[in-house]
Amino acid sequence: MARVNELRLIARVAQMYHVEGQRQADIADHLRISQATVSRMLKKAQQEEIVRTTVVSPSGTYAELETSLREKFDLAEAIVVECTEDRDGAIMARIGEAAAFFIEATLQTDEIIGVSSWSETILQMVQNIHPMKSGKAKYVVQMLGGMGNPTVQMHANQLVTRMAKLTGAEPHVLSAPGVAQSREAKLVLLSDTYVRETMDLFSRISLAIVGIGAVEPSGMLARSGNIFSPRELADLTDSGAVGDMSLRFFNTEGANVKSPLDDRVIGMTLEELSKVDRVMALAGGKAKTEAIRGALNTGIIDLLITDKFTAQRLITLETTNPPTI
Repeated sequence: MARVNELRLIARVAQMYHVEGQRQADIADHLRISQATVSRMLKKAQQEEIVRTTVVSPSGTYAELETSLREKFDLAEAIVVECTEDRDGAIMARIGEAAAFFIEATLQTDEIIGVSSWSETILQMVQNIHPMKSGKAKYVVQMLGGMGNPTVQMHANQLVTRMAKLTGAEPHVLSAPGVAQSREAKLVLLSDTYVRETMDLFSRISLAIVGIGAVEPSGMLARSGNIFSPRELADLTDSGAVGDMSLRFFNTEGANVKSPLDDRVIGMTLEELSKVDRVMALAGGKAKTEAIRGALNTGIIDLLITDKFTAQRLITLETTNPPTI
């Protein structure tokens, strides 16, 4: 009987606090008990399941898909966005909006941000970021060479310089092509003081924002000229490559697919990327699903922002065809 009486009082305290909206101090005064006792009773109400917490996901959000992605790919966080159609343009726009909001809400003081320069989705993100009222970031660092076809190069430059301006940071562009003509040409380019200065910042990046590409390059990357030949891409596919992050390729299991082509890329390696504290990947679309799965299996990505169609495909793929380790 004593327990029933105890639970009755606990339930009354819980009702006054959660239903009637009374402050703990007012409850203590009303019942002639201490505020510390009120606090203990509220905790006890949860332990006894007198009070149960229910989180109702708002319309347009996908908590179950996000939970499945986190669990299946060991992600710190996953964001799944609403999209009315499974089409690349619409998907990139929605992912960009969600990524912009996340950056605005979570950017840390003196953050050193690394960005992959030839991603249309990241460009969408930058176009949706609002100017920070007070400067937060320290540097925005370009992680892949940004020189290429002049008609497209401005997008890569805009991505870095505009994001720096919006976040109050100092931009560090990588004034070299993403893909050098040869290993020897790359070595010459790396001797440039400004190129070296930017690449030396790679080890200090605290937040890396990357796109995920299929072996077949995106339209923006293809137009930039920072791509390999069809024969070289075919060789990568024959070696098991399914996608890339900043032109560093991997297979379905997430293992790095190494080739002589690596010697021509001017940018961050997967090993360097794996040492970054937070890696945020923005990607979606049917053509990229296998590439996204491989990228997640690298273990490098901490946060994925994708669309509901791609999220469902990723979960189905991982359930029916788990990677062979």
